[in-house]
Amino acid sequence: MLAVLDMYGTLCVRENPGCLFIATNRDAVGHMTDLQEWPGAGCMVAAMCGSTEKEPIVVGKPSTFLMDFLQQKFQISCPKMCMVGDRLDTDILFGQNAGCKTLLVLSGVTSQSTLQDPSNDIKPDYYTNKVSDILELLGA
Repeated sequence: MLAVLDMYGTLCVRENPGCLFIATNRDAVGHMTDLQEWPGAGCMVAAMCGSTEKEPIVVGKPSTFLMDFLQQKFQISCPKMCMVGDRLDTDILFGQNAGCKTLLVLSGVTSQSTLQDPSNDIKPDYYTNKVSDILELLGA
């Protein structure tokens, strides 16, 4: 059962012991622009948790569920990888949880002021202004 805000989903998770409660993420908000936010999937997941009194299997970032699968299937070495993303609490935390180097791109969700805020405890290994800077960083 994918996490959606509906009574049937709640009923399935509550009444069927074999029903899996799977969430793609627990993001509280989504972003259209720096100034525009909307409720994220985490809001729906929280509603399902409250009504079912069960916790989901979270398969999206920052959970390492997908990375664990890829490591096993393709023998990927995380210390040789770099996770690139624009959000500290999903992309960068995902990379850190998996043991990858991390590169934050400031052209998306996270601003430089958020990154440098003293209350921020998620620090990427590297950061840059835009994705195309990666070519320059790699000397391409």
